[in-house]
Amino acid sequence: MAGDNVITFTDDNFGPEVEQSDVPVLIDFWAVWCGPCKAIAPIVEELADEYQGRVKIGKLNVDENRDVPGRFRITSIPTVLLFHQGKVVQQFVGFRPKNIFTSALNEIA
Repeated sequence: MAGDNVITFTDDNFGPEVEQSDVPVLIDFWAVWCGPCKAIAPIVEELADEYQGRVKIGKLNVDENRDVPGRFRITSIPTVLLFHQGKVVQQFVGFRPKNIFTSALNEIA
């Protein structure tokens, strides 16, 4: 379940929320049945709280949204993509500790 500051990204809102965003965007690609996705969820929620107003942070369910994961060739989950100025600048596949994400975010936020 997403926290208050975690955005739910979809195929429909991806363009305006991510590609046209004025701030960096971090997206966690996940699925309900994915164990490692459940482990990374609290980290995503913490990051969303800590970077509120500086970075959009959210999740995209790959079972409910097929277009965006297909465009970015998401074949393993969790996969986290970091966007800046509408382009992918970093990709993380599999579970990663929080400090990996904070280091990447601090470089651009």
